Amino acid sequence: MNKDAQRLWYSSKKWMNAAFTAFSDGPMMKDMAVHHAGVAAEHLLKAYLAHLHPALIVEGKDFSSLLHATGHGAHAAGPRSQAKTIGLVEAYVRVAGILKGGMPVSRQELLPLAEARNGVAHAAFHDEGQVNAVFTTCLRMADSLLPVLPPLGDFWGQYQGLHDKLLDMQVEEARVHLEGKLARARQIFSERYGHFSAQDRALVLAAIANVTSPGYIEHDEPAACPACESQGWLSGETSSSEMADTVLMAPFVFECPACDLHLEAGELGMLKKPFPKEIDLEVSPADFYAEYRSFPLGDEGPYSVFSRGPVPDDEVIVGVSRLR
Repeated sequence: MNKDAQRLWYSSKKWMNAAFTAFSDGPMMKDMAVHHAGVAAEHLLKAYLAHLHPALIVEGKDFSSLLHATGHGAHAAGPRSQAKTIGLVEAYVRVAGILKGGMPVSRQELLPLAEARNGVAHAAFHDEGQVNAVFTTCLRMADSLLPVLPPLGDFWGQYQGLHDKLLDMQVEEARVHLEGKLARARQIFSERYGHFSAQDRALVLAAIANVTSPGYIEHDEPAACPACESQGWLSGETSSSEMADTVLMAPFVFECPACDLHLEAGELGMLKKPFPKEIDLEVSPADFYAEYRSFPLGDEGPYSVFSRGPVPDDEVIVGVSRLR
């Protein structure tokens, strides 16, 4: 691990220790707890990125900072102390894009952590009802990052027991919340379709089976709804398998048009019959991404900003989302 990554790892540990201390000191210190946990999370995310390359934590539009991160600081417009780095949310986005299904925390779960940290830092405000949820989000994210970083010591130290207890409580609360979602979805399904005959119900469900929520998503795969057994949709990000010539999808959300069930990434694995963490689409990368390579950009297709000429197929960026 390089020095930048080591510095961030040890800094994250110190902030996490301070967060646990504040959390243990009672309600009056919960604002410090969520603030310190947010800083610890940001530094650990950056430690992972810096471990891959220090340039990955730099604000991409700041050329001087990029020069420092790539070892060419002599050409930079300012000193290294003025280098601009990314924030918590952008660090999460970059790490999640690398780890794919290995990140257990969804973007929706991360935002309250970022808002709590920023709220305390800039306005001395945080949502007191979200303290436990925010804190455990940080713990879950750290637990996913530590195994993929070189070991530098005991990260949790004397607070390992409190770490375990908080996660146990969060899992139990999440299970109760999930059961509530499933029960509500079954009720909605019954109210909508309970009065139909079996034949009419099948016709209606077939008509709405391909309805998906508006927005941008990389890929959808049909899947049976765990609440009403109708066809729903697993949505996620794709990547090329390193072991075989195939494309894998890491699902992070499930939606059912029949009963309005909506499940986030953490809930997909908590079902009695959990959805898989990865789905083999059984198609080669060349075939799956063909539409992106043939998609014209401008008048003549993909263009290189360096050579001003056409870009070879294998250099075209394919990590884009398609309209549902």
